[in-house]
Amino acid sequence: MAWLSITLELEALQAEILSDALLEAGAESVALESTSKDPATLEPGARLRVIALARAAADPAALVAAAEAIAAIKAPRFTVAPLEEEDWVRRSQSQFGPIRISGRLWIVPSWHTPPDAQAIAVRLDPGLAFGTGSHVSTRLVLQYLETHLRPGDRVLDYGCGSGILAIVAGKLGAGEIAATDIDPQALATTAANAAGNGVDLSVAAPESLPAGAFDLVLANILADPLIALAPLLAARTRRGGRIALSGILESQADEVAAAYVRDFDARVLAIEEGWALVEGERR
Repeated sequence: MAWLSITLELEALQAEILSDALLEAGAESVALESTSKDPATLEPGARLRVIALARAAADPAALVAAAEAIAAIKAPRFTVAPLEEEDWVRRSQSQFGPIRISGRLWIVPSWHTPPDAQAIAVRLDPGLAFGTGSHVSTRLVLQYLETHLRPGDRVLDYGCGSGILAIVAGKLGAGEIAATDIDPQALATTAANAAGNGVDLSVAAPESLPAGAFDLVLANILADPLIALAPLLAARTRRGGRIALSGILESQADEVAAAYVRDFDARVLAIEEGWALVEGERR
């Protein structure tokens, strides 16, 4: 199958935001490359190359325009080049290796061997839904899970994407797990990834979620949807239960926390590389 490679170059934080928006707008996969001579170090003001994969029949201009609207960012000029299937697979696999989330938690693509046989390894490939563990907002929630999840917790992953949060919750000992997303492709991807990792969970559209409240609600989306979802997510969190919200820029964190203070003791718990995690306990 032939593909299109769409390449843009932006300041690092904007590149991360636009990469998420490109996935939401319909890109099949997105990779980030450093433009620095030392790719291991991102200095202030550093720029990243955003490389989006789209099917050959896609309209690149329409895809980028849709991502601009989602991210509220004006994208720079972009280049488009044809890419054959084997070229993309080789390129993608060379860029995605095991990701260490913490001392005992790794996200490992299927073409790699887990670096530590004693660690908790989640098998997950870059693909059609957001969430491979490489993005800071995802890592913040995964680190939260490792320190705050209690064995047997009933967990809801709202906006599940690839299912990574729900799967890690299962690996860490959660009880009943529900994952939901408005995107049917995300639901299918989550179900497949969960099966591949031996994690038992239910997958459903938001209107078909199982009844009742949860001990822990996770949502790694974006600030505006999180603010709008505050009443719904509060209703899904039992009294004394907890919520962890991510996908939030540091500058938006206080506004998101304020949207939840009616029902939660909400606070900004962590900030990393310009992204924030808001957590709260349901009153």
